[in-house]
Amino acid sequence: MYTEEQLRQYPYFAKILEKTRINTILDTLTGLVSRGYLLGFARSLIAEGTPFTFAMIDLDNFKFVNDTYGHHVGDGVLVGTANDLMEYMDGYGVAGRFGGDEMLVINLRDLTVSEKRAWLTGLYGPDRVLRQNIALENCSPFITGTTGCATFPEDASDYDALFALIDKTLYRGKSKGRNCYVYYNRDLHQNLEIKKIAKHGIYTMLHEIRAKFHSGGESLPEKISAVCEIIFNELRITQLYYVGKSGIMHAVTTPDVEEIVNDLEALMSEDFFSTNSFRRVEYVSPVFYEALKKRDVETIMIVRIGSPDATQGYLMCAEPHSQRIWQEDEGAILFFLGTLIEAHIHLTGEELPQ
Repeated sequence: MYTEEQLRQYPYFAKILEKTRINTILDTLTGLVSRGYLLGFARSLIAEGTPFTFAMIDLDNFKFVNDTYGHHVGDGVLVGTANDLMEYMDGYGVAGRFGGDEMLVINLRDLTVSEKRAWLTGLYGPDRVLRQNIALENCSPFITGTTGCATFPEDASDYDALFALIDKTLYRGKSKGRNCYVYYNRDLHQNLEIKKIAKHGIYTMLHEIRAKFHSGGESLPEKISAVCEIIFNELRITQLYYVGKSGIMHAVTTPDVEEIVNDLEALMSEDFFSTNSFRRVEYVSPVFYEALKKRDVETIMIVRIGSPDATQGYLMCAEPHSQRIWQEDEGAILFFLGTLIEAHIHLTGEELPQ
């Protein structure tokens, strides 16, 4: 919880605290500055011409935390993250709660691209604010977040334009798979529109995958290759892998990639598996783990191909240098492709290439 001493170092809050109790300024749950006062601080800095970096943090999959552990744990996660954020920003910025699981940050120190990159990297560093386990009474959920930010006056000269940029960069981070940060870059983002980032309806996209698959040639490799562009664009992945009955992992667009992963089956107790923490993978499937480690993979999403009684193989997204969290609709896309492959195998008798 912020103290009067911490906030009085900023003239905006010092003036308010002359007439207002600090409890009125703070969010009752997290102890961060409440939304109205944090946004007021941003507006005052713009009116004075004081440069600052404005950021919004959205905790990833927070609904899953509430649904899995209960709202009391969700509250604990918010409080724990808020405390870490206040400590990280102490002396050069102020954090506030925007609402729900979203937090705002005003950073008066880090203004250049290199400074922002170092600050954001630290935000996601080991045991900092994001990408860490929040230790609570009966559990320790692993928490990540997505951050978007922009700088006044470098990126925008007024409040509305500045807020629109952090909203845009945050949405861009979500579209990249979450668990990441995006700072505004005019060359990359000036023509980016949220409505163009947003996915079109999943029904339309699945219909496109099915049409491409059925028209993509006679053989299974041809059909899988035919849907690659859609899958790559929708899932934002660099490669799609498949594993046949031989236990060899193949890359769809790079034929010479072959990795032995013959203990993958031990990991797949269900039809779907995803993680960006490989402790269980290393313990249960060490051969598969070494293959992933060799390719610098940090996150995987796998679906089983087959009927309830027989496994024909696996489809896999395995991304290097990324700790993204796979979303439910992304899993549905990969699973849908798996069902198309299974149907083709059942109809023709053709198997995944070994």
